[in-house]
Amino acid sequence: MATVKVYDQNKQESGELTLAPDVFEIEVRPEILNLVVRAQMAARRAGTHNAKTRAFVSGGGVKPWKQKGTGRARSGSNRSPVWRGGAIIFGPSPRDYAFKVNSKVRSLALKMALSSRLAGDSLLVVKAIELPEAKTRHFARVAGALGLDKALIVAPEENSVLIRSARNIPGLTLTTPDRLSVLEILKHKQLVLLEEAVAPVQARFAKKGA
Repeated sequence: MATVKVYDQNKQESGELTLAPDVFEIEVRPEILNLVVRAQMAARRAGTHNAKTRAFVSGGGVKPWKQKGTGRARSGSNRSPVWRGGAIIFGPSPRDYAFKVNSKVRSLALKMALSSRLAGDSLLVVKAIELPEAKTRHFARVAGALGLDKALIVAPEENSVLIRSARNIPGLTLTTPDRLSVLEILKHKQLVLLEEAVAPVQARFAKKGA
């Protein structure tokens, strides 16, 4: 079982914590992570792009010239795809890019992402972050003490003071255990777990029996 040090917000050791091996010590398989990340990114795509076919381009109701006798190629509409200002052939149309990934695979990928941060020595457990008021300078001071650069910080629940203090600091993202995702973990070089958020993260997998 993995035992990690717990630090206070000034990066001073304040204890140790044992992490569940079935959550933080899973063998990482890149193909599983890749599948889930692609699924999450695909689901975010709007898919609202659209190009008009000749059925939707205005105009073109009159035949430009008669069929025969002009010496020119026959044409039935000035909105033909071969005409300037005409329709688009095989253009994009609205679609849903999302594809389904089995829930057990998504759960496994999340545990792999967590395990990769522990294995890469990029996981930091902090006892708590307490600020006197919601000011960016206070959070920036804590981030500097903890050595945070591009970090995902997992708090046990939404905290308006932390959110308002951290939202203007580039590279730092706050989330909660129920919103934790593979994409967000892998996007950030560091993963910071507040001590009270560790149990909810581990309980999230216990509920699913994964």
